[in-house]
Amino acid sequence: MTNITTYRPHWVREDFIDFIGEKIHPTWALKRVKAEVIKIQAVSPDFFKIQLRPNRNFKGRLFQAGQHIAVTVALDGIHHQRHYSIVTILTNGDILIAVRQQGKVSRALSLMQLGAVIELSQAQGNFTLSDSDRPLLFLASGSGITAIYSLLQKAVVQSLEPIDLIYFTRDNAFHAELKTLALMHPNFEYHHFNTIEHAQHLNQTLLRKRVPDFEKREIYACGSASMMKAALRIVAKFDLQPHFHTEYFQLITDKKVKAQPVEFLRSQQVFQAESNLLESAEQAGLKPAHGCRRGICNTCSCTKVSGSVRNLLTGELDHAHNTQIKLCISQAVSPVVINL
Repeated sequence: MTNITTYRPHWVREDFIDFIGEKIHPTWALKRVKAEVIKIQAVSPDFFKIQLRPNRNFKGRLFQAGQHIAVTVALDGIHHQRHYSIVTILTNGDILIAVRQQGKVSRALSLMQLGAVIELSQAQGNFTLSDSDRPLLFLASGSGITAIYSLLQKAVVQSLEPIDLIYFTRDNAFHAELKTLALMHPNFEYHHFNTIEHAQHLNQTLLRKRVPDFEKREIYACGSASMMKAALRIVAKFDLQPHFHTEYFQLITDKKVKAQPVEFLRSQQVFQAESNLLESAEQAGLKPAHGCRRGICNTCSCTKVSGSVRNLLTGELDHAHNTQIKLCISQAVSPVVINL
């Protein structure tokens, strides 16, 4: 008996619909979230607020303070994705993010022409206010103020408990807004440290002096690796882990470690790793699977066959063979072979 293949017509492909839609308007898409750059405002010499107007596919009503979006931009023909905390969503639905010129993507975003179109994810992340009725303590440094300021705006409205913010900054970004917030809400106390004028770091003595009852607080921290490590030490000493919430925005590699050769075994690719393994692979033109870029999800998990890497969140060294690592938070400290 002869088999006759019956032709079944396919629906028009989504990418074709998007291609036609963007000819009518650059942000039109069937499902993808695309956004137009509406306004760019400097809040310091290298820190910028960027106002984005998303298309109808963005589910702004589901946004929770403290969440972030993945921003995708095309640079030299390569699509790059980075995550940025949402400062707020305006009444007209526009998204406000803040970007520091720390890398290729952030610099490109801060220099974009008004009207440029970029692609976004939906709001995501679990760095949100808990249901606890404990007093609140926020710790921020550098660009970490973006996520903390988002949480703070919601906290001062919904909580009558004491709220304290300790903020370490070189450029006073958002300083005026935070002072205004403190004047408007008597239960909010703002502790500001300009680290250029006065060298100051987070430690137990400072914390006890500024917030004597910090052990009784729900603590939210976002900032530089040094501040986060100090916070984690204090949290561990006082067993505060159940009440400690973190968001890492920057992973600082050890600049004293020389670039190391890394081999992707299955794909037979070799490259030099100067930063974390994910960014180094991307700079070499490779495209390993990834998600959050912050060590939160497991999308970039893989098997390290041999070699030594440093965990950029904990500082721990892994010398063992055939262990699981995350590319985004691992720095090679010796030649490394990975099963990718």
